[in-house]
Amino acid sequence: MNATPRALAVLDDILASASPDERGALWHLAEEGRELDANLVRLPAGAEVGVHQEDVLDVLLVVLEGAGRVRVGRGDIVLSPSTVVWLPRTSRRALSAGADGLTYLTVHRRRPGLAVKPPGGAYEGGEGPCMLDRVCPECGRLSEDPAPVFCSRCGERFPER
Repeated sequence: MNATPRALAVLDDILASASPDERGALWHLAEEGRELDANLVRLPAGAEVGVHQEDVLDVLLVVLEGAGRVRVGRGDIVLSPSTVVWLPRTSRRALSAGADGLTYLTVHRRRPGLAVKPPGGAYEGGEGPCMLDRVCPECGRLSEDPAPVFCSRCGERFPER
């Protein structure tokens, strides 16, 4: 059976209904059986996504509103509406929003789900509760840093302690 193409969102409507100071993912692709992931992300004026590296996936970033910069190894890439940036896997980068904020769409291959299985017997749970402050609130990655400031995978700032 062939899948049926369909409109999933009108990004202008999503942006118009979001409060101006709302930060983070305003929309994401969530359809079953997809092979892509996409996120509509807004950073308010002066906000940043810290230095991070995606080791597995290339990411395409498309600027929709506002302005900012992507800091890369040898300088900055200036971001403005309609700029398209390829962020190849293993590249280190950080984003910063300009005075009017920054809204962008990211698209990448879907990350496979975790398939960690217990070595036989019943599963007894995840990490101990003493490590919960090291779990990224955006992507769920456990930081190796005992006092993380930014997630090394997605760049989200950890909450203040």
